[in-house]
Amino acid sequence: MSNLIPASQRENAILDSVNEGVFTVDQDWRITAFNAAAERITRISREAAIGKRCCDVFRANICEKDCVLRRTISSGKPVLNAMAYIVNSEGEQIPIRISTALLKDNAGNIVGGVETFQDLTVVEQLRKELHARFTFEDIIGRSAPMKQLFELVPLVAESNSTVLIEGPSGTGKELFARAIHNLSPRRTKPFIAVNCAALPDTLLESELFGHKAGAFTDARRDKPGRFALAEGGTIFLDEIGDISPAMQVRLLRVLQERVIEPLGGVKALAIDVRVIAATNKTLQKEVRAGRFRDDLYYRIRVVHLLLPGLKQRREDIPLLVDYLITKFNRLQGKDIAGVSNEVMARLMEHDYPGNVRELENIIEQAFVLCRGGMLHLNHLPPELRPTSAHSPESSQPMSLSEIEKVFISEALQRNQGNRKQTALDLGINVSTLFRKIRNLSIELPTKDGRSENS
Repeated sequence: MSNLIPASQRENAILDSVNEGVFTVDQDWRITAFNAAAERITRISREAAIGKRCCDVFRANICEKDCVLRRTISSGKPVLNAMAYIVNSEGEQIPIRISTALLKDNAGNIVGGVETFQDLTVVEQLRKELHARFTFEDIIGRSAPMKQLFELVPLVAESNSTVLIEGPSGTGKELFARAIHNLSPRRTKPFIAVNCAALPDTLLESELFGHKAGAFTDARRDKPGRFALAEGGTIFLDEIGDISPAMQVRLLRVLQERVIEPLGGVKALAIDVRVIAATNKTLQKEVRAGRFRDDLYYRIRVVHLLLPGLKQRREDIPLLVDYLITKFNRLQGKDIAGVSNEVMARLMEHDYPGNVRELENIIEQAFVLCRGGMLHLNHLPPELRPTSAHSPESSQPMSLSEIEKVFISEALQRNQGNRKQTALDLGINVSTLFRKIRNLSIELPTKDGRSENS
């Protein structure tokens, strides 16, 4: 009696040992093999799946328009890490990551295809939890400077005090202004934003304070200004550091007396408006240079928020990348899985003179160039791609261990050197943290917070 296991049983046993779903199709797109993981993910039995067309089993969002297995069989090229959604037997939508390859017989003839797929449900849930944990009114961050701002904003929102937000371009000053408004008692009233640098003085004055009919040529009827439109709510004066000395005088009177006077008007109108101003300049330097009135500066700087550039909070880059990928997947109808390790390393070492706005533009361009799967180095803008290895300007991107070193160092700083709290923050064991500190030669903070918080 032979002890040999039949080939079909042997193949099924091998396929069933794989944690990812695996199925094969013939040239008529009928399923010929279906492993245990595929049964578990789809909740469809092997017996019910075999013999049926794969599109009838999976009901995936790409089956009709962009079947990756059909693409592989047509082109002869495998597909790696494509993203899709399938619908299981209970009608639930399941996010999956797909890879495909050709099936050939012993003579090298194509007889079908094989597809492996991974259930990303847990990954998606973790992503959502992470996003919820480190998101504040559409502002993303877990770094120490951002956490401090997140703690301040609700307190600032409760008051009616004028706020000055300073920070480089692209750091999200308007997002913070909107967050303050949305958390304040004024949230049901208007939020009116004005870019003070976009208009010359004459137009800006009319835009802010309004005008009466006949105040100037073409002023055929009364027009309310932005201050009047913001009544009861908040007005956001962006790029306030760029207004002229004459406009500074007009604005100072508004802040001192809480009244506006439309162009061509003879009567001052009382207003109830909270003012939030923002600038990418350091206004204190502008005051010292004589370009900005000191009395106006102290009027708008009742509460001062200083936003860090992205270079000062590199720890937030992976969170921002994840958020932006989710955003552009939704806007562009794509299923990009994420970025390669090399791309993340390159993004982590870039200095971002344009801050978060620049990072958003980088990811958006990469989406345009990437058809599916992962974002790779060749999808990045030319200035972020590696130069030739023979070029004297070429430099190696940060390795993953260097990125890990940055994360751990920043977490230690954030927790004043407290190892236990740092390990909790990073989601690792204290013993693992000690080993990484030793292996990565991480310099510990001078202040030791263990005695305070351990």
